[in-house]
Amino acid sequence: MKKFTCYLLALVAVSTFVNAQTQTPKRPNIVFILADDLGYGDVGINGQKLIRTPNIDRLAKEGMHFTQFYAGTSVCAPSRSSLMTGQHTGHTYVRGNKSVEPEGQEPIADSVTTVAELLQRAGYVTGAFGKWGLGPVGSEGDPNRQGFDRFYGYNCQSLAHRYYPDHLWNNNQKVLLSGNENLRQAKEYAPDIIQKQALSFLDARDGKQPFFLFLPYILPHAELLVPDDSLFAHYKGKFEEKPFKGADYGPDAKTGGYTSQAYPHATFAAMVGRLDWYVGQVMAKLKEKGLDQNTLVIFTSDNGPHIEGGADPTFFNSSGGLRGVKRDLYEGGIREPFFARWPGVLKPGSKSDYVGAFWDLLPTFTELAGAQTPAYIDGISFVSSLTGKGTQKKHDYLYWEFHENGGRQAVRQGNWKAVRLQAATNPNGSVELYDLSKDLAEAHNIAAQYPDKAKELSQLMTQSHVASPLFPFGKESAANR
Repeated sequence: MKKFTCYLLALVAVSTFVNAQTQTPKRPNIVFILADDLGYGDVGINGQKLIRTPNIDRLAKEGMHFTQFYAGTSVCAPSRSSLMTGQHTGHTYVRGNKSVEPEGQEPIADSVTTVAELLQRAGYVTGAFGKWGLGPVGSEGDPNRQGFDRFYGYNCQSLAHRYYPDHLWNNNQKVLLSGNENLRQAKEYAPDIIQKQALSFLDARDGKQPFFLFLPYILPHAELLVPDDSLFAHYKGKFEEKPFKGADYGPDAKTGGYTSQAYPHATFAAMVGRLDWYVGQVMAKLKEKGLDQNTLVIFTSDNGPHIEGGADPTFFNSSGGLRGVKRDLYEGGIREPFFARWPGVLKPGSKSDYVGAFWDLLPTFTELAGAQTPAYIDGISFVSSLTGKGTQKKHDYLYWEFHENGGRQAVRQGNWKAVRLQAATNPNGSVELYDLSKDLAEAHNIAAQYPDKAKELSQLMTQSHVASPLFPFGKESAANR
């Protein structure tokens, strides 16, 4: 009898183990951390030598490091639109940085369904803390009308150029920062204020209802400015400096522009360090609340490194050896640091060569949440890459377009990469062609050697771009005047 009982117990143990291995994890909480203008090489795990990023590096080491993941495009608003809608910039509604009065950017249309709306409908509590840039307060693009239960931060990305602004937004309520007195003085550092609100959002979670926390931080976007604290002191005096003269805070301060900075290198390093500190605080709060084991945390950036306000991406090797910076569609402008952590699901220290982009995040999150996934999107779920279960579907190609500096387009198909410049005036112009397997720095244009491949990728550009009255290319612009 004793042997039979032991046999039964063994069967139960084996059955439990097998079930644990085959069951799909329950719907995870999702924390998506989006840096602003952080380059591929600005974090330690991607080779940064001058700036310490221990918390971001730890997040990557405790999860999965994606080496070939791309932003929506190479500037803020359209990259975020791609993220929110699951569409590349040839299809997504907002394709450029277009300001509207009195405060904000071109709003996402009512007809657009965002990933936040889909998760909200599936029962997720949703919050966004940081920079929005996809529609003014009260417009159809207001974050509260696009799926977020709570928003706190900068609605307008132009105002987010100032780290000591005169106000922020708490949903539809303007929060005046009296310590900054209409930019006359700089006492209340907005990123710290926003971070406190984000941590309060996590404090309110009790594990009974899944949540989606979107953290579009403004660090390390220009202007170059941080509080004069121990973090800044750590870098001050370590580098040679070339002071930057800009639009300072004071009686004649204007909303636009960037403040002067005597220590641009030290300040930029401290800004990246502060971003890293925020990531550490979020991870610590998740653990404190007992939420980290069932929370997928993703860290990435919206585009490549900027060159404004005294920034010096060459000095820091911010592009990580890749060609280009913000506003370029070369690799340095769109390939991003991308790390995911989900204990018990993602293997610590693992790497993925999955070639994906921001439009893949919507179907990935909706699959994990058991939410409806729209049929019209360009993205594909990469849940199989995350979990190691099933066969991961791959893109036939990726497409980007950019609506400044004469207009630009790019396509990646396998290891082939094509870039077109001056697309606004010459939409059928020649393309540059690169083989990323041999030339990751995109130093050698081989279009003349492979004319058929160049023509094929040029045709993909043409078929991927759907004309937009708001963000036209070439003849479309004249037709819409």
